[in-house]
Amino acid sequence: MVTNHISEKAKIGKNVRIWHFAYVGDNTVIGDNVKIGSLAHVDYNVIIGDNTMIEGLVYIPPLSRIGKNVFVGPAASLTNDPYPPSDKLIGVTIKDGAIIGSRAVIKAGVTIGENSVVAMGAVVTKDVPDNVLVAGVPAKVKYSREEYDRKQKEWKS
Repeated sequence: MVTNHISEKAKIGKNVRIWHFAYVGDNTVIGDNVKIGSLAHVDYNVIIGDNTMIEGLVYIPPLSRIGKNVFVGPAASLTNDPYPPSDKLIGVTIKDGAIIGSRAVIKAGVTIGENSVVAMGAVVTKDVPDNVLVAGVPAKVKYSREEYDRKQKEWKS
């Protein structure tokens, strides 16, 4: 039977939930209270901060850095080779409090700013500043995180 593969060299924090058929590679560090969804692939030398939620089918390549309180939506794909195939790799950095929408694609070497939002389906080819929402192909700033939070609050009520 096929199950999860969690490297013995990975460091897993407290209260981490890793769902079915997920992969966690060597020398990966996962903070406390993290959830990793089914069929997610978290490769080697990745760091994931506390209270982060990685949904199913997400790909996180080697050398990626994900902060605390981050949400990565289903089937999002981070990359680590800007000119494939090559031997020189660079990860993606996602800072604290960011939200990555479903099926977003983030180019190698890009930094997603603190508390920023990447809309579903966006293709991010350049760094994203703090506290904004980006959308589109290629992704561009559409409005502030404050506006996003207002729209989310209206949706919930």
